[in-house]
Amino acid sequence: MARTKTVYRCSECGAEHSKWQGRCDTCGEWNTLVEESVAPKVAMAAGGAARRIGGTRTLGEGGSVATTPRLRDISGSDAKRWKTGLDEFDFVVGGGIVPGSMVLIGGEPGIGKSTLLLQVAARLQASGHRTLYASGEESPLQVKLRADRLSGDAGDVELLTETNLETVLATAASAAPSALIVDSIQTVFTADLEGAPGNVGQVRECAARLMRFAKESGTTVFVVGHVTKGGGIAGPKTLEHIVDTVLYFEGESTLDHRVLRATKNRFGSVDEIGVFRMSETGLDPVDNPSELFLGDRHTHASGSAITALLEGTRPVLIEVQALAAKAGFGTPQRVATGYDGRRLALLLAVLDKRAGLSFASLDVFLNVVGGVRLQEPAGDLAVAAALASSVYERALPADGVFIGEVGLGGEVRPVSQVERRIAEAANMGMTRVFVAERGVPKRAGATRDVQVIGVRTITQLFEKLFA
Repeated sequence: MARTKTVYRCSECGAEHSKWQGRCDTCGEWNTLVEESVAPKVAMAAGGAARRIGGTRTLGEGGSVATTPRLRDISGSDAKRWKTGLDEFDFVVGGGIVPGSMVLIGGEPGIGKSTLLLQVAARLQASGHRTLYASGEESPLQVKLRADRLSGDAGDVELLTETNLETVLATAASAAPSALIVDSIQTVFTADLEGAPGNVGQVRECAARLMRFAKESGTTVFVVGHVTKGGGIAGPKTLEHIVDTVLYFEGESTLDHRVLRATKNRFGSVDEIGVFRMSETGLDPVDNPSELFLGDRHTHASGSAITALLEGTRPVLIEVQALAAKAGFGTPQRVATGYDGRRLALLLAVLDKRAGLSFASLDVFLNVVGGVRLQEPAGDLAVAAALASSVYERALPADGVFIGEVGLGGEVRPVSQVERRIAEAANMGMTRVFVAERGVPKRAGATRDVQVIGVRTITQLFEKLFA
């Protein structure tokens, strides 16, 4: 009887190691090697094995040669995308669902992944696309209770409560649905591999078979993925490389809105976001995210600045709040929510060195309102203005928007697609936009009714604001 082989596989990159070690040699991550059992390979028949003749490796009778047509000889047409009616979801996936694609949706527990997919299933079923919902985590009654709460009618969606992958694929092949939803990939297992559901080998193998099924049958496959403490989808990183589209659900549990972000999309642009509001009837699309994020703004308070982010192709206005207060202990605090702490330390050093604003004895608290993560450097100017406003205890213009990157020399650098950001500011009723001097639009009519003010350094910006 063949002995079972044990290997150690990295949960980050999927690299295989013969023995356990603290650090993965391939990706360099620590404590990511997980033990898994590998079934012994069946020896190939003598007639189909590769053999070596005279130092040259040749294929045996079992090998087959595939046809290799030239690209110009390949003909076909793009399949029409399916619209779900959830405008924000259709926008994030690139204008609609592509038949035969595989979509991975990840997010924190309870953030709304199953709710969103059940709404998508209901709308696809109502539009004539047969949908099979395979739930490995909830009972049929639990799924039905959630469906009854939703605004769309999900009563016609077919339900399968099964965790065995072979059963799921056989049922899907027999029913031939247009869309298959697997909730979740960590609960599904294949009998061909040893190990509990959710381990590295099971997740990778199940995802690969589901992807193969999607391409061969033309069925669109949606897969729910759990996330780790670090925010990544549980399982090997190769899971995200297998699928066509990766969507992440973001948002604070205390807030009633959620952000759906595309981090990978083979059929559309990445970093697109869709904003939803959580209600008793499910997730409702938010048509104007800028209005949502600026709805409760207090215009007369110091330390509040507005910037325009570009999420994919969509400009969004958000509020940045800063508070600089006298430190109550020996070492001042630096607390940032929704912003990189190292970037905050850099800007504090620039403000100290180039603008004469010392934060050595001040606690600094920075918050990006609405649970949004401010990652692109276009928000640097707003962060600097909010910090200076808090120190001077003077409110910034309520109709002002700050767009620009701040360099180590205190210079303000231009950012991409500033005209679209200015247009979004105008739509929200803003009348003044502070940008880098080299980033002022030259095209006539690009600024409409907005006064665009160019600044070269943060010192020049503070002179215009607080002089």
